[in-house]
Amino acid sequence: MMLLAFLLFLDQSLAAHRGSDNEICIIEVSKLRYQLQRLENEFLLGEWRLEKLKRFNPHWIKENSKTEKNEQDTELQSNASHQFAYHRDCSDIFNNGEITSGYYRIKPKAIAEPFLAYCDMSDGGGWTVIQRRSNGKVNFNRGWDDYKSGFGTFQKRKDEYWLGNEKIHQILAAGKYVLKIDLTDWNGERRYATYEKFSIADEKDKYRLTFGTYDGNAGDALAGGSNPEVQWSASHRGMQFSTSDQDNDKYLQGSCSHESKSGWWFNRCHCTNLNGKYYRHGNYTAKYDNGILWYTWTGWWYSLKFTAMKVRPLYFFPSAGSGDYDNKIG
Repeated sequence: MMLLAFLLFLDQSLAAHRGSDNEICIIEVSKLRYQLQRLENEFLLGEWRLEKLKRFNPHWIKENSKTEKNEQDTELQSNASHQFAYHRDCSDIFNNGEITSGYYRIKPKAIAEPFLAYCDMSDGGGWTVIQRRSNGKVNFNRGWDDYKSGFGTFQKRKDEYWLGNEKIHQILAAGKYVLKIDLTDWNGERRYATYEKFSIADEKDKYRLTFGTYDGNAGDALAGGSNPEVQWSASHRGMQFSTSDQDNDKYLQGSCSHESKSGWWFNRCHCTNLNGKYYRHGNYTAKYDNGILWYTWTGWWYSLKFTAMKVRPLYFFPSAGSGDYDNKIG
């Protein structure tokens, strides 16, 4: 009961701060919000143990790869310390002392059951990977329900998956998040793009995409680059999600999803599509530009070898003992 009383006190403190526009106040509110989340996790953990741990099946919990060095080809290991804890995302897990990249069980508040996601503990730590392409083994030409709930494999670092629009929405609904996109071409060159205040709406609004300021060295493909004509037809800002069975794009002469054989936030059609067809080489020819694209770096007719989309709270404060990391975006 003392813990619950303290939670209520913190919640009231947050409410008192929310009206201020001062940047220092915003940072302090973020710190308090993080403390509140950790205490809520501890409180829920106690409740679950009192319920005799009925809701978990430990046989399918696979969360950590053996080492960061071998994680691309290593089977994941079970980690008993996470079988019974609630973590809203990978930043919580990082601040709980887990600094090894791998699959962990997370649970945003509004999700009924926890689920597995890959946590990237490099690059400052605490990144929740929501999409990854690396080998072409998973079919991304799927319908609305699959993209809503998620699909793919969740065992090795090289496994491909889409975490699921509903899960992504619920993670991002907890506060302000930054998106980082890692890209690798077939020559091994790597580039990245980050977007502040990244979010997607709920299903009623067709998981509409919003994002803020860009930074990186891959070019601002999500916003359509710097050409106004390309922006008009290919910017993804404010676009609803489309799949082969739910056409929500602005292309009146056809369906971007059908042409690109994937689900994505299409306009008329795209300046990037990380869910496109996996070609096992860079340059390709096809009826439509349906590869894994990042136009502002490699154009429309080059398909990338590797992509990963990952999110983390915009104001990320690693706890003491979680490691000495540089947590600046980029």
